[in-house]
Amino acid sequence: MGSLCLATRSDPEIIRKMNDLSKARARWLEVGEEAAAQRIDNFLLRHLKGVPKSHVYRVLRSGEVRVNSGRVKPDYRLRPGDRIRLPPVRVAEKRAAAKPAEFPIVYEDAALLAVDKPAGVAVHGGSGVSFGVIESLRAARPTAKFLELVHRLDRDTSGLLLVAKKRAALVELHRMLREGGIEKVYLAVAKGHWQGGSREIREALHKYVNAKGERRVSVQEGGMAAVTRVTALKKSPEFSFLEVRLLTGRTHQIRVHLAHAGHPILGDDKYGDFDLNRRLQKQGVRRLFLHASTLSLPHPMTGETLKLKAPLPPEMRAFVETAFA
Repeated sequence: MGSLCLATRSDPEIIRKMNDLSKARARWLEVGEEAAAQRIDNFLLRHLKGVPKSHVYRVLRSGEVRVNSGRVKPDYRLRPGDRIRLPPVRVAEKRAAAKPAEFPIVYEDAALLAVDKPAGVAVHGGSGVSFGVIESLRAARPTAKFLELVHRLDRDTSGLLLVAKKRAALVELHRMLREGGIEKVYLAVAKGHWQGGSREIREALHKYVNAKGERRVSVQEGGMAAVTRVTALKKSPEFSFLEVRLLTGRTHQIRVHLAHAGHPILGDDKYGDFDLNRRLQKQGVRRLFLHASTLSLPHPMTGETLKLKAPLPPEMRAFVETAFA
């Protein structure tokens, strides 16, 4: 037994790892203007590349991360001059590098970038996705000092996605989102004949994780308030082409509200009519037929009114032209 222990202690790999751990030291970073008003959790996720998200939140909760020598919650917003203690952490195996990619640009200036995201592309890496739109944009623009997502789109939703190129623009756009200063209009093709004209769906929404560990949302009393305004643009006995305006921004809001109203979106693999989806695949319905069509907002730096539009993708346009001919 003694010889076995001696062999283990003298194993070169074990000794190397012990030496590495002994050399590990906490790092201190000082917050500059470019990170002002950013949440501490988002700041850490950017600076601790390769560290699992769950571990980042664990070191935050445990107090191993300190700001100005004190504990902070994940929603703490950084201020210029804050000193952040980053504990030594184990980095996960290096993932494949993001591939440089540009997406169709709808609008761009020194502060703001709007792209037309294709369906099937995640907006960021995580949850089994190595990289998404934002990582690809950063790889394609290595000299860009700042590129951050302003909001999210579901992986299967196509359309307008805003990216801030300046911290001040990001902070102002987030304020607009919180206060309803950005008008979001989506186009969807849904099952069934929409009755009547424009109306609002106001059921509260509750987020949960199912037995498979997948994130889901359901209509539930006591959930988060949610309001979706729906207008039918075209109708047939089987389908409706809908204009949908988000008055709140909850996870999967449009998909869950429409499904609850009896009009699930075609191609929805979470809340849709699965039998109908299978039958419609031969007609080109191989994705979620939901598209972020229009964004109307004041420019975050100048106040100028911007109205951005992304055209209906070819597969949705072809279905609409056929189904509502």
